[in-house]
Amino acid sequence: MNYITVRDAAQKWGVSLRRVQLLCNDGRIKGAYRFGKSWMIPETAVQPNARRKNEAPKLPLPRKSPFLDMTNLYNRPGTAEECIEMLINHPEAHALLEAQIAYRRGEIDKVYGFARYFLSSRSGFYAILGGGILLALCAIWRGDIYLWNEAKRHIFQAPHDTPEEREIISLTLAIIDSSIYDNKDFPEWFISGNFEALPPDAHPAAKVYYIKYLYMAAFAVASKQFKLEGVEGLALMRIIPNTIEPLITQAVVDRTVIPEIFLRMSCAVAYHNSGQHEKAVKHIDRALELALPDRLYGLLAEYIRHFGGLLEERIALKDEEAVRRVSELYDEYKPGWARLSGIVRNKQIAVNLSQREHECAKLTAFGFKPKEIASMMYLSESTVRFTLAKIEDKTGIYDHNDFHTFL
Repeated sequence: MNYITVRDAAQKWGVSLRRVQLLCNDGRIKGAYRFGKSWMIPETAVQPNARRKNEAPKLPLPRKSPFLDMTNLYNRPGTAEECIEMLINHPEAHALLEAQIAYRRGEIDKVYGFARYFLSSRSGFYAILGGGILLALCAIWRGDIYLWNEAKRHIFQAPHDTPEEREIISLTLAIIDSSIYDNKDFPEWFISGNFEALPPDAHPAAKVYYIKYLYMAAFAVASKQFKLEGVEGLALMRIIPNTIEPLITQAVVDRTVIPEIFLRMSCAVAYHNSGQHEKAVKHIDRALELALPDRLYGLLAEYIRHFGGLLEERIALKDEEAVRRVSELYDEYKPGWARLSGIVRNKQIAVNLSQREHECAKLTAFGFKPKEIASMMYLSESTVRFTLAKIEDKTGIYDHNDFHTFL
């Protein structure tokens, strides 16, 4: 009997390599056998029929969460590949964790292929949600509103049977909305930080994005977009670390690498905006110790816009190649994020500002005067005023009270 490879079968049947590999792992290709690390498939084999609509996968995810990379399945920096391979006997979990790590690395084309697989292969509930999340994240990088709406539709329509699963759908929608700073549809239980209705496996992700929600609120108050009785300026921003620091400790105890990175970066942003430079640097440096061994450059790129050059400076001290790659990914991410976030929130977000200009505009939106900004950014006051003039020219907005409208 003649045999063909997984790649040959994928081309012959018009499906992805991952699809053929999963069919082999499931034992659904008659006569296929493993040879070393590869599969040998009979040349006469036919593509198995897709699972029936209501048929569950043979091996469900080992965690009740679509956010596998945020669980303790990935529990030590530098071991991403090892953690993925440990799931080889859980085909959907293996593919989903591989896809999520690929996203954290900024491998968007690869992620898109995985998303399409999960949304077209009759996956289980959590894998469908995982595919929807991946598709939404690709939409952000591409600035594609149609892809974004498709992703949300997949998530909203995911077949579910229990109240717990309905709440997981609500959490998933809140998480992807928070990625573009859209908080208009968050459920009340999420806003209050009450995650009792969620399975424990989903709590690490819920905590990370709850902190993002708090940051959005603090930014809105600081930039005078939202009034909160008894709270003005950076008051809320300054107390957010008091909430984040205990969550960081819990992430360390739970050995959840990705949540710890997110929480440390969010804490660093709050400290940075509050002028507490040393505390911000401490958390940035620890986050980099966790992220760089597995080249999680895409995750870091998403935070570049918050630091006015500080993050690149800290990465460069550790790895020149890493800072080059993170900067490249940020240049790819920024226009897509700005376009999609702008469309959804009905605002024009500036993408033509330099890091210094963006930081200067943000501090101005927070109500700081040029002299104060000069001290905070280690610039002369004349340089700050010149930078403000450039921002006005680039955005067409001359009232500094309105600078928040393009951030």
